[in-house]
Amino acid sequence: MNQLAQSLEREGSNRFGLLSRGRAFLARRSVTVWAPIPLRLIVGYGFMEHGFAKLSRGPEAFAAILHTMAVPAPHLMAWLTILTELIGGLAVLLGAFVPLVSLPMGAVLFVAMLSVHLPYGFSSIKLLSVMSGRAQFGPPGYELDLLYLACLAALVLGGSGPMAIDNYFRKK
Repeated sequence: MNQLAQSLEREGSNRFGLLSRGRAFLARRSVTVWAPIPLRLIVGYGFMEHGFAKLSRGPEAFAAILHTMAVPAPHLMAWLTILTELIGGLAVLLGAFVPLVSLPMGAVLFVAMLSVHLPYGFSSIKLLSVMSGRAQFGPPGYELDLLYLACLAALVLGGSGPMAIDNYFRKK
């Protein structure tokens, strides 16, 4: 029995040793500096994708939705939202003016969260049923809005990371 306990202790310490070496590697400055890159990629691409979707359906279609929701100046707000998503998404993707573009992007997220997603709760995935082997989902909650806001906050507070246009302007 004592041999089994010693064997388990050695195995556990080996695992812990691997974990601590892995954490030490990931905590090195040369590795952590790259952490903003995936955030920039997903936030930038995600915003641009939403902007392109609204643009491809026609800004008038989005303006009609805004009008139904009693948003003032729906055509203007549709275009401002589309441009915020396209220009802001590209800026985040490139790491350009991130603190500046994060303000209107955050405003778009906050308004969407309160006016569209809040009534559906937190979860972004609502499985309603499965018919003919296909899942049927309900409207998404505000989970993704919060994730986007958290990513934008991390980029503003922690910086855009390497390969960002902001770094080029700082050096001059």
